Amino acid sequence: MRLIDLRSDTVTRPTPAMRRAMFEAEVGDDVMGEDPTVNRLERQVAELFGCEAAVFACSGTQSNQMAVRLHCIPGDELLIHESSHICNFEAGAPAALSGVTVRTLNGHGGMLDVPDLEGRVRVNDQHFCRTRLVCLENTTNLGGGRVYPLQQMQRVSDWAVAAGLKRHLDGARLFNALVAAGAQAVETARCFDTISICFSKGLGCPVGSMLIGSAADMAKARRIRKLFGGGLRQAGMLAAAAIHALQHHVDRLADDHRHAQQLAAGFQQLPGVIGVPAAIETNLVFFELDPEVGTAVQFAGAMRDRGVLIGPMGGTARATGDSSRCRRGRCADHSLRCTGCTAAGVP
Repeated sequence: MRLIDLRSDTVTRPTPAMRRAMFEAEVGDDVMGEDPTVNRLERQVAELFGCEAAVFACSGTQSNQMAVRLHCIPGDELLIHESSHICNFEAGAPAALSGVTVRTLNGHGGMLDVPDLEGRVRVNDQHFCRTRLVCLENTTNLGGGRVYPLQQMQRVSDWAVAAGLKRHLDGARLFNALVAAGAQAVETARCFDTISICFSKGLGCPVGSMLIGSAADMAKARRIRKLFGGGLRQAGMLAAAAIHALQHHVDRLADDHRHAQQLAAGFQQLPGVIGVPAAIETNLVFFELDPEVGTAVQFAGAMRDRGVLIGPMGGTARATGDSSRCRRGRCADHSLRCTGCTAAGVP
């Protein structure tokens, strides 16, 4: 039975064209700074965001934690939304890897604004950890794929600078946010000291993320990457996939957003499905179930029996609009996703 996989945008697969780019990639030893394709990717991404430098990393978790270690010392504290990936889905890494305390805050749609942050910086006293870093997430994951308005990011950025805090953006789905908002990468970069972006979600790459910032910070981040086991050798094959994605797949994220809206409209018609947002901003669709129907886990099991995979996440369920990949991975050469996308309303 063919399975239509709506669990996550992480199950996207490389196209044949991306595989060819990987096969043909020129490679060298990246730890020695000699992989020309990695170097090209880092330059390209830094220029895109108007930053001085970038460091290729294995995963979004790794690039986020490189930033935490870069900006903080053991005993420091970071401020972050309670639904964020860094504090929920990175295995306690701030504490385990860097001795950093995570202070979670509430805010609408997974987003923080100045009123949510005011009064949260601890006074300079030996009894308290030092508040050092504020982290945002764009798009929000558990917040429902919401996109930060640029003015809101600017407000938080200005507040953080005035408070003497460093600023990091978990931009795992930042390209989704930029496409949805019609925004420029440079505008977002001006609001942060570091940004983490991910290539292995909707962009279809098999592996890879990036940390972006100043040249001085990225020199330190490169050492931290080595400390965290992220020093890669002939990584050009992975970097080539990311270069191909930046050239060919970013604009197509708008298709994913439309498919997510179609999915949401379909879920709204199903009896027992509740809590589907009226407005879907990007590629994520969260919904709840009437308790009389069952739990998200039970619903996911029933859907699997019918050939559709969705992701139960606690009391809610999540589906993505990334055009439903066939598990056989038989993708057309021109497409990021396979032709098994009829469940998303795609011909």
